Amino acid sequence: MVKSLETPEPQLLKPGIKAPVQETLLTPRFYTTDFDAVANLDISANETELQAVVEELRADYNRHHFVRDEEFKQSWDHVEGEKRRAFIDFLERSCTSEFSGFLLFKELSRRLKQKNPLLADAFNYMARDEARHAGFLNKSMADFNLSLDLSYLTKHRTYTFFPPEWVIYTVYLSEKIGYWRYILVHRHMQENPEYQFYPLFRKFESWCQDENRHGDFFKALLRSQPRLWNNWRARLWVRFFLLTVFVTHTVTVFERATFYEAIGIHPRKYNNKVIQETNNTSARAFPLILDTNHPAFFWRLEQCFVNTQKLAEIKQSQASLFIKFWQKIPAMCAIVWHMLRLYLIKPIDAESIRETVS
Repeated sequence: MVKSLETPEPQLLKPGIKAPVQETLLTPRFYTTDFDAVANLDISANETELQAVVEELRADYNRHHFVRDEEFKQSWDHVEGEKRRAFIDFLERSCTSEFSGFLLFKELSRRLKQKNPLLADAFNYMARDEARHAGFLNKSMADFNLSLDLSYLTKHRTYTFFPPEWVIYTVYLSEKIGYWRYILVHRHMQENPEYQFYPLFRKFESWCQDENRHGDFFKALLRSQPRLWNNWRARLWVRFFLLTVFVTHTVTVFERATFYEAIGIHPRKYNNKVIQETNNTSARAFPLILDTNHPAFFWRLEQCFVNTQKLAEIKQSQASLFIKFWQKIPAMCAIVWHMLRLYLIKPIDAESIRETVS
């Protein structure tokens, strides 16, 4: 296992309010899109499945689940050192990610209300879930004497524009990989309760079911648009988004190895399992999936982490900006090279997998 960089002490905007982490390619991002294009989507090819998913979202099975019971009402000062810093970092990034989803879904719901009421309802229900998650995570941070100013994030975070097609691909994958991340931690905690040092972990089962339903909606939306899965361009894009999500997940898990080790999870085994399960799940939506059984697949993913770690070390060094620029080039080229080699691994035809299963 490559040793991860130590989690830095949190920076504050003011007492008790944590400054947002510096925006990088790996931090949760805020997105905007072409709302008119989403409103004008023709969903008739898969409207029945979309309506079924929206009914599930409307039922709101978890409306009574996210309640802070007596177990939360205690001091958490005994969680100390790197374990405490790593857990706060986990809470912050998870909260920021959920709040990002809330902002995007809420705006989509508002913009689509007149033109596409079915999709507007779906985005409204998903915004409800994401807001609930973000609020719960922020209250958990407050147990550790810190919280995020979500209104500050709304005003000061950079918003990245993604075309609707990219939003559908990326949100589908983020929801499904989120499901596998949470359910695997939940199963681990069920088998090893001694690692459950904070009651938030008890919420992960219902949490991941929300993620799963959101992913099911985006899968139904994707399959309603044949151009997103039924041509050669879609096959190229699917490989790209699967790869970038898996590289990002690998780097994130290895960077936060301390957190996973603190809860008794082997980071490498966990990362590989999450990616394999997400990849297999994606066969239900995408025309192809990646060959995670290729002997070089996970090794090259980890090489991307090794080189991002080198970039982080260079950034923290005392060298001049000019020297840092030239020092970064080999690591950046290595990341691109490994990602290209991964992209060129022959993918697996998901359509044939579905036919075999059926």
